[in-house]
Amino acid sequence: MLHRLQVIARAVRRMLARKIRPVGDATAAAFPFNAEATLSRLARAQRVILFVGTAGLAGWLLYKHFPVENVPRGDIGVRTNQLTGTVTQFRDGSVFVLPGLHDMRVYSLRDQVYRPEQVRQSNGAAPLQSVEGLSVGVDLTVRYALDPAKLATVSKNLPDNYAQEIVEPAVQGVIYKVFARYTVREIFSTRRAEIQQVIEGELKPRLAADGIVLRGVLMGKVDLPADYKRGMEGLLAEELETQKMRYTLELKEKRVKQTELEASAEKVQREVRAEAAAREQIIAAKAQEEAMKHVLPFKQRQIEQRQLEAEAEKQSRMKVAEGTAQARRIEASGEADARQKLAEVEAWRLDRIGKVNAEQMAREGALVTRHPLLIQKTMADKLSDKIQVIIAAPPSDGGFIGAALLGSKRGQPSGEQAEQQAAAKEEQ
Repeated sequence: MLHRLQVIARAVRRMLARKIRPVGDATAAAFPFNAEATLSRLARAQRVILFVGTAGLAGWLLYKHFPVENVPRGDIGVRTNQLTGTVTQFRDGSVFVLPGLHDMRVYSLRDQVYRPEQVRQSNGAAPLQSVEGLSVGVDLTVRYALDPAKLATVSKNLPDNYAQEIVEPAVQGVIYKVFARYTVREIFSTRRAEIQQVIEGELKPRLAADGIVLRGVLMGKVDLPADYKRGMEGLLAEELETQKMRYTLELKEKRVKQTELEASAEKVQREVRAEAAAREQIIAAKAQEEAMKHVLPFKQRQIEQRQLEAEAEKQSRMKVAEGTAQARRIEASGEADARQKLAEVEAWRLDRIGKVNAEQMAREGALVTRHPLLIQKTMADKLSDKIQVIIAAPPSDGGFIGAALLGSKRGQPSGEQAEQQAAAKEEQ
């Protein structure tokens, strides 16, 4: 588009130079043509298009070559300045990388594992060879990692695929040479740990020269040819059986010696226990004899003490009996006095009650004498609570008003007269 605008601008300039109008006279009269304004608009459009194109190109370059790269966790970034050759290391985070000036490479610091597949089987592509010339397959595991301290120095010469170009050739060069020094039997059973140490000792300096740290070499399953493997297994089984028999015989000899030693120890223990028991009996007899010298006087003193205690018990019981008899006499005398006092009190009480009753009767007789109707009222109250009491004048003969109800005969003394007669008799 920029090229088209430039072509249009050149055409307009040529038209102005020739003073040729682009349309007819009528059209020119209707639409006057301003060349300077048109050129100004074309120039502004050209600048805008140039700016937009430049911005788009810059955005595309930033999109394709963003100047910031990220270093993941556990990795390390190595930035190399193409002008000065300065190498800078960066850990986790973002790193400014200017395209054309900086070269950024990211390496992993995690442990990596290499397991050569061509040497795992005895009939594989490139099996190991023993000192006898037999093919042997070994499951090897090599664990390694980059050394961050040497990475800045070796990063310029370190290939991108250093595992295939450095680690694998170094491992293969060492393991073929090391296994060729040992027999199949040593590889299979007796010297496995030694082979691992030898491989680590020769492989570590080779990898260290390229900035790689060897963590360890692990030797796993050993694959032998089928015929040799059966013979080796039989031989190992016979050796194991021989060793087992030897250990069994040694164990039986040790058990016999142990039995002899235990019998001797038991004999000595019995003798010692017998001597100890005899000594204990002698000591016990002597102790008993010595004890009897003290026991007999002690028994005599016990007998005397018991006699004295019996005599004291007898005296104590006699004193208690005397005290009990005296206490009973005192109690009997006290009880007789108490009964006499109670009799006197009872007689006084009866006498007093008689006097009180006589006085009460005298008062009641006087009251009845003054009010004879009280006898009738009292008799009516005693008969029933349903009887209504009627107070009436006494009879003309001075008798009891209720004599007719009681069935008393004329000539018999009334209740008041009888009481007066009884009171007179008592006074006489």
